[in-house]
Amino acid sequence: MPHILPLTKYHQIYLVLREQLQEGRFANGMPAEMVLAQQFGVGRVTVRRALEQLVSEGLIVRTAGRGTWPAAGQPIRTSIPLGKGVQTRLTGLMENIVSTTRQTTVKVLDWRVVDASADVAEMLQIPLGAKVKKAVRRRSSQEGPLSYITTYIPEPLAVGFGRRELATTPILQLLEESGVELGRAQQTISARQADAVVAAELGVPIGAALLAVRRLVFDIHDKPVQWLHGLYRPDRYEYQLEVSQVGSIDARISVKDKSAG
Repeated sequence: MPHILPLTKYHQIYLVLREQLQEGRFANGMPAEMVLAQQFGVGRVTVRRALEQLVSEGLIVRTAGRGTWPAAGQPIRTSIPLGKGVQTRLTGLMENIVSTTRQTTVKVLDWRVVDASADVAEMLQIPLGAKVKKAVRRRSSQEGPLSYITTYIPEPLAVGFGRRELATTPILQLLEESGVELGRAQQTISARQADAVVAAELGVPIGAALLAVRRLVFDIHDKPVQWLHGLYRPDRYEYQLEVSQVGSIDARISVKDKSAG
């Protein structure tokens, strides 16, 4: 783990695990110490110290023979308060996404059918366990990895494209080409720390701060068609919002090009 952040290793791990607990990532129990040590690239003593801090704060319970579990009252899933999201016009956003795509390349890390979890089912307004297509992509600019994006789409909407198309075309454009009439998008923008998987893909230290964008896209009938969670390196990516006098909002994204500066 590179010594870039002014934090001890155990504290970086503690922060990442605390965030994952708050997101409901460990409903079936937390991984064993050895597994966490391998994920974070540290010794078991370092992981144990991070876990002890979570125990002291009442966030997890450790029982011999039963493992480590979120404490009672911890969330088992993430629920996004949609009413606090940003309403975005998809016309301008689509144009900007396509423009940004031309400046970057995509590696498709995962593309498969999964059962909708509680939070995915809630966001897409489908039954729990319904089939959805899950895509995980890493986008890169000339300077290197830029974003780690996870997207869920109801399976019937994704039959017209596959892994090859995902590597070259934005999903919103693929949905339009499949006959979906896009309406609006609702977004929540925040910050998140990189876990072991994301850190490895984006080339940042575990615990590094990332820009987090969650976007729920609706069709013209106000039915959800895409649920996206994107994590972006803030040194290579920026997100801008323009608010007009009449209250409409236009979102713009751009890749930071240090070579032009």
